[in-house]
Amino acid sequence: MVLALFVPLIISSGGNSGSQATTLVIRAMALGEVKLRDWWRVVRREFLAGLLLGALLGTIGITRILVWHTAFGVYGEHYWLVALTVGASLIGVVLWGTLAGSMLPFVLRRLGFGVTAGRAAAAAAPGPCGCSRRAGAGCPARNARRRRR
Repeated sequence: MVLALFVPLIISSGGNSGSQATTLVIRAMALGEVKLRDWWRVVRREFLAGLLLGALLGTIGITRILVWHTAFGVYGEHYWLVALTVGASLIGVVLWGTLAGSMLPFVLRRLGFGVTAGRAAAAAAPGPCGCSRRAGAGCPARNARRRRR
């Protein structure tokens, strides 16, 4: 049950790293710095970046769990397993998100689509309540949060 508390952190970290990687590759393609044949160079570079970022975030997650357990004792007797699970999950999810995000523009270009189509799909993905993230004022969850403020 304790691990469920960290699911939003882990998922959003992977999504953010993938979105950032997609944006950087699209920019490089638009400026002519990266061609379709450069995909392997991008994979190597993004693999290292994703691994380092995931390790940094994993270390922060582990440290946070250990500090909170020391201060409040909230994670039970298996707090080390919780910490290592969260840390390893952050490394894997951020690495996967970075690699998938950096390869998305290459795949779209190879299939003949515009590379920015991937960005539009990510922005229009359903939010936590199931509505489109672009719905803005039409989102019931966002409207409820605004009323509470």
